[in-house]
Amino acid sequence: MSWDELTLLDEQAIDHKEFINVEELNRLYFRVFNTEDGQKVLKHLRAITIEQPVFIPGEEPSYGFCREGQNALVRDIEKRVQRARG
Repeated sequence: MSWDELTLLDEQAIDHKEFINVEELNRLYFRVFNTEDGQKVLKHLRAITIEQPVFIPGEEPSYGFCREGQNALVRDIEKRVQRARG
């Protein structure tokens, strides 16, 4: 199976209309992750993703793709918080 073969069913579709404004979305991330608890969660997410190896020799190669996807999510959160901070 390839990525091209995957389809999203209508009931699985996510409605992002409430987040049309990128600045608003960045501010939401900022409000969540700029708190003391939010910073602890973000620090934990960074520790279990970005600060870990993406690929370990001997592992299935697709493991590296999955790990890089995890890293990308944490980096996106960090970028949004930083952008909202100004």
